[in-house]
Amino acid sequence: MKKNTLLKVNILIGIIIVLGFLITSFVNYYNNVKIMREDVKNVADLTAEIIYHKIDADFTKPINISLTMANDTLLKDFLMNENKRGNDKSYINTLKDYLYTYKKKYDYDSVFLVSVKTNKYYHYNGIDRILGKSNPENKWYYEFLNSKEEYSINIDNNEALNNEITVFINCRIKDKNNNNLGVVGVGFKVDNLQKLFRDYENKFGVKAYLINSKGDIQISTSNTGYENTNIFELDNLKSLKEQMLLNDKNTKSFWFSSGEKKSYIVNNYIKNLNWHLIIDNDMTKIQNSFRNQMMFGILTVTVVIILIILIITKIIRNYRDNIERLTIEKEKKHRTVFQTETAKIYENIYEIDITHNKSASEETDEYFESLGVPVNTPFNEALDIIAEKQIKEEYRSGYLNTFSPKNVLKQYNNGIESLYYDFMTRENSEEVYHWVRITTRIFYWDDDKSIRMLVYRQNIDEEKSRESKLFEKMESDSLTGLYNKAATQNYIHDILSNSKNNKDYAFFIFDIDNFKNVNDTLGHAAGDKVIYDFANAIKDEFRDNDIIGRIGGDEFAAFIPCTDMDMVKKKAMSILESLSYEYTDEKGKVNISSSIGVSTTFESERDFESLYKNADKALYKTKENGKNGFTLYAEIK
Repeated sequence: MKKNTLLKVNILIGIIIVLGFLITSFVNYYNNVKIMREDVKNVADLTAEIIYHKIDADFTKPINISLTMANDTLLKDFLMNENKRGNDKSYINTLKDYLYTYKKKYDYDSVFLVSVKTNKYYHYNGIDRILGKSNPENKWYYEFLNSKEEYSINIDNNEALNNEITVFINCRIKDKNNNNLGVVGVGFKVDNLQKLFRDYENKFGVKAYLINSKGDIQISTSNTGYENTNIFELDNLKSLKEQMLLNDKNTKSFWFSSGEKKSYIVNNYIKNLNWHLIIDNDMTKIQNSFRNQMMFGILTVTVVIILIILIITKIIRNYRDNIERLTIEKEKKHRTVFQTETAKIYENIYEIDITHNKSASEETDEYFESLGVPVNTPFNEALDIIAEKQIKEEYRSGYLNTFSPKNVLKQYNNGIESLYYDFMTRENSEEVYHWVRITTRIFYWDDDKSIRMLVYRQNIDEEKSRESKLFEKMESDSLTGLYNKAATQNYIHDILSNSKNNKDYAFFIFDIDNFKNVNDTLGHAAGDKVIYDFANAIKDEFRDNDIIGRIGGDEFAAFIPCTDMDMVKKKAMSILESLSYEYTDEKGKVNISSSIGVSTTFESERDFESLYKNADKALYKTKENGKNGFTLYAEIK
């Protein structure tokens, strides 16, 4: 009787345990799927941001280098005089050396020049071929000439490099009448970008695509634009075409299901390229693996319970503890994998509970303590302490405004789930600062109904250094190193538009007298040397903080503070004397002199246009009076 009762009790307990395990397994399965979905989303979003900044940086440099070459006077001179000197081997060798120098300096796979007049394709190895209209390989060239774009990007086989698939940046060269003279550009192998995508696919299991406005894949791990494959023909993505091709500067992300496939897709529009970066993080295999593990677990436990029904009391005693332990370990494993992979990219990762205004992990507490923040300090007060002790003064306000709990909640309620801020910080008491980027992911934590923020810290000193050097190149004249016309105008405009600035200024325009004779007599190489020496002579007459620029072929400008007209006149006389000298080389010698026009804020409006117009009138008067002199606009108006 007792045995029957115990058997009935054990069977009943066994049934309860089986039912309990089934329910717990389903709950754990869906909880794990939810956690996994959040991990998939975070990894995809972060990968999209990192690849976006990497691609934008990689393409910005060759675009600006191509634009710089397109404005180079040497190339314009070569194209305008191609009929006269096109067969001159020494002149062609000079062009080859020029193209090879850019290839060598920036490590590009191709640097080329195409003449609109002759359709000759110049390469650093010489004249490579003639681009005829009948050859479909040359379609890119004629389509670009017929477009209104200043530059274009196309992916094609490089005939000058064993037909390897190459990304080309093409820029048009124009004369002073805005007519096309030629096309100049650089190219780099597409497999470099494919390697980048492949690395992220191997590390994080995500697929990356660069597509154009039609959906054609330009670059992925297995496709290039040369193969003309459309992304909407893959994985039943046709229904997403209209949504994915919007030229929206905001990042778009969404879950996508087709058949058994379930994935999280991130779409970033890259304005400089007019391309879209698509990140596809497929969770189908992981979800199926979870489902299979759950079913296998259910079967195993059921069989075990039937076989060990006699020791069910021990199972009852330990079962709940085992389930809780397994659940916690699985959650820890997910979190550890995510943080380990992300830490390969970022220096530090911290978690903040925004809703409760406090840190959300021991690691964050320890980090705050290392920065001098007392234990249990609210997050908003910790921000103030860190900003005061670590962050350079001019960046503190932006840091606090960006990451304050109030702003984070506001941005999250507006649908923004990512914030970032670049600033300069220091690690100790020494005044040695370096650049840091903080990137955050804002998300909802269901366990305690709170809004939380993952904080990723990344050293970006090298990136900021590259940006600074690139900006300096964009402002400089390639021959003289002086400011170019646009930079000269911008700096003068900024000074004059400052409402707190009450100083007076003088604006000088210098013109090399009879410069055409230098080119005709001694050649263009000598002409470039004269311009270079003339620029150095001007620089010697001014201080480091004076604005000096090359605003035309042989025309220069300077902008300096002045006190009265006597000072301006003495300065003009001193400059005139310095710019009168004899230039000599193996071909002969010429006398160099300058015509100068000067305007000041004494008699002109305080804007660049007025100063330039009046100085130009004074310069014209100098030339009327026989050149080699100076004229003050105040004396002729």
